[in-house]
Amino acid sequence: MPGAGSRLRQQFLFISFIGSSIMGTRNLTDTVTTRRAFLGSAAALAACTAVGPRLLGADSAKASGKPCSVFKGVRIGCITYSYRGEINSAEDTLKALIKDGLSEVELMGDVIQRHAGIGGGKPTDAQREEQLAKCRDLRKMYNDAGVNIHIHKMGFGQSDEEINFAFDVAKALGCVGITTERSEELARKLAPFADKHKVWVAFHNHTNNYPVMDKHDPILDCGQYIGFNFDIGHYFAGSKGLSPIPVIEKYHDRIVSLHLKDRTADGGNLPWGKGKTPIKEVLQLISKEEWTFPADIELEYPVPQGSTAVAEVGKCVQFCCEALS
Repeated sequence: MPGAGSRLRQQFLFISFIGSSIMGTRNLTDTVTTRRAFLGSAAALAACTAVGPRLLGADSAKASGKPCSVFKGVRIGCITYSYRGEINSAEDTLKALIKDGLSEVELMGDVIQRHAGIGGGKPTDAQREEQLAKCRDLRKMYNDAGVNIHIHKMGFGQSDEEINFAFDVAKALGCVGITTERSEELARKLAPFADKHKVWVAFHNHTNNYPVMDKHDPILDCGQYIGFNFDIGHYFAGSKGLSPIPVIEKYHDRIVSLHLKDRTADGGNLPWGKGKTPIKEVLQLISKEEWTFPADIELEYPVPQGSTAVAEVGKCVQFCCEALS
């Protein structure tokens, strides 16, 4: 998906975040990919409201006092699964993101559910509205601190009511999409809901179910808001060392986000720079092509003794910054 161009993105950085209501001013004949390009740019505004002509996170952070992990136009974020076992609350998760200099996040469901009181029994309409209000408060807390929640991963449930609620949560949080594990059956089930809410469902691959390369991937035919949360490390390991770059080039207009990790062709997860996954080359390609989807760090290698997940995510952020310097 072509980006809006560097000049346009630089102009966007002079504008404060104006929320998802922007979409109401767009021409209704816009294509889905154009809508997602615009939402991607708008989402970046929520994370980087600093005024300045450059898209370097360190410079923007210094100017605004808020984190900005947009490096040469590439939106670097983190899935909060990376902090598993160390951090539980929405407040502590936000502190970790800020400490790591991150202005983008894929927020796991446990953080959302704990904060909003979601789960257990069948809620009333009033309780649902209270939960959504708490999600809107969560979004405000993160946005005010300079962090954009671009995607959540809370799960959908089984009933139509539960599925609709998952999409309502996405809109309350300001998300452009929801991630889940790849399943063609689930894609067919969720596609009408995604079309209705105009929120993407991004299917995450593991080592044995990555996007099809020798022909058109059939999962994309399920609906216009069905896309990929493409894990480049899982793809590299599962394909026994094939580069993820051709996949990204083929499906860039249906990629909602990436997961970044460093693995070897025989499957090992390693500290970044120790494996063989071409993270640097992927990030440079995104920058060159001006694609707007975020690239999220997923910390899966063992945290070294004496370190913490927060510290290790910070090292991954630095890796991305240096790759794009």
